Amino acid sequence: GERRRPPYRWFLVGPCRSGTTVHIDPLGTSAWNTLIHGVKRWVLFPPHVPKSVVKGRRLILPGEDDEAIHYFTTILPRMKRRAAAAAAALNADRDNKHGNHPSYRGSSSYHHGNHQHQHQHRNHNNNNNSDYANFECYEFTQYAGETVFVPHGWWHAVLNVTHTVGITQNYCSRRNFDEVWTQTRAGRKKMSCSWLRRLDDHAPDLARRARELNQRDGFLMWEDDPVEQGKWRRKKAEKERKREEKREKKMKKKEKQQQQQKHPSKKEKWGEHRTTERRRTMEKDDDGDVVMRHVSPES
Repeated sequence: GERRRPPYRWFLVGPCRSGTTVHIDPLGTSAWNTLIHGVKRWVLFPPHVPKSVVKGRRLILPGEDDEAIHYFTTILPRMKRRAAAAAAALNADRDNKHGNHPSYRGSSSYHHGNHQHQHQHRNHNNNNNSDYANFECYEFTQYAGETVFVPHGWWHAVLNVTHTVGITQNYCSRRNFDEVWTQTRAGRKKMSCSWLRRLDDHAPDLARRARELNQRDGFLMWEDDPVEQGKWRRKKAEKERKREEKREKKMKKKEKQQQQQKHPSKKEKWGEHRTTERRRTMEKDDDGDVVMRHVSPES
């Protein structure tokens, strides 16, 4: 039922300058995001853009991070400049191949030196910016009442420009079923078995498609794979053993504390002895003389 269904819909509340780092939604799912209050800034990258480019790891300087606010204000502009430089270098190479050399002002020696420097610089850029050759991104602002659709496999990041409230849901449709099924059967083995049984009852055509994909890839479902079941049982037994060890350690620690409270250690006894059993106070009798009176532990 609904209670056993994996999490798929979320209520989002975010303060200004918060957000999500660049990521792909799990299990090949698509998503929609409806904004109820506030303003959000989005950036989306098509699946062909390499992960190394999207993450911008090479553009993060020492002491910096990739949190949403820094990603949008610093890393993303650097990324765009790197992509622009890669596109300019590519266009220059195309011009050179067609013999359309750019003209230079000044003496011939300056022309030669400048051309050599530009050629070396272009080679350096080609080595560093080759991943940016097909760079593409879509950046836009979302306002209250608008819904954003995120296709499966697209990288995306979000920045809350103001305090925001929204709702989002991940889902599988017939359009992205193949991608979702192949990722789910590998990442959620037991859940995919339950899902396949539900598809048999409610969407037989998708159930047939799932089995076709399994046959095409030679994939064996968890219920039909004794090796995977054995791994799962051993993993479950190991977790249970560690849980039992932790429980026993906790019980022993608790018993030890109780024993110490009932039977103090020798060091604690000696301290008690010094402060109570042999404690004496000074009093004055009726004549005004100072006398010593022994104080028993019960007093």
